[in-house]
Amino acid sequence: MCIPKRIEGAYYVCSRRLREERVVLIMEKKENVLSSIQIVCFKVGNEEYGCNILQVQEILKLAKVTKLPKSKPYIMGVIDLRGKVLPIVDLSKRFSIEAGKDSERKRAIVVNIGGKKIGLGIDSVSHVVKLNPDDIEAPPAVVKGISGKYINGIAKVGHGFVVVLDINQMFSSEELRNF
Repeated sequence: MCIPKRIEGAYYVCSRRLREERVVLIMEKKENVLSSIQIVCFKVGNEEYGCNILQVQEILKLAKVTKLPKSKPYIMGVIDLRGKVLPIVDLSKRFSIEAGKDSERKRAIVVNIGGKKIGLGIDSVSHVVKLNPDDIEAPPAVVKGISGKYINGIAKVGHGFVVVLDINQMFSSEELRNF
């Protein structure tokens, strides 16, 4: 049994109990940190999307893109990234939504999918948000088929929603071979 110590007129619980309480608080804090994920939020048209920050290698201002003849409609072209050729996929065309008009703010999120670096052409990056897995709801049943397979879920952020993407499912193995 631990007897509280009296120091300058106040009673203090024993140091062993305090250490145990600190350990519990530290463990709870670590558990929250490990269970939360950070989502990079970005705009494509008027919609807000996001992907896990661990999947993002870098974010670039989209410079001059060299168009490729006879490529898929969603391929914007290629850029030079530190001496390497980087294909850029236009997410607005991939998702069949209208792109934003401001070409000055166009960005590319560089991701690694299946061992290949690919740039995802977006309209703008808005912010990074920290979420718990419970904050992300499964996609609604109306989102089925090909587009549903690369949506992890929907997260409520502020006054709106962010569609959380699973970029590893965005392209088929055949499409990845062609990059």
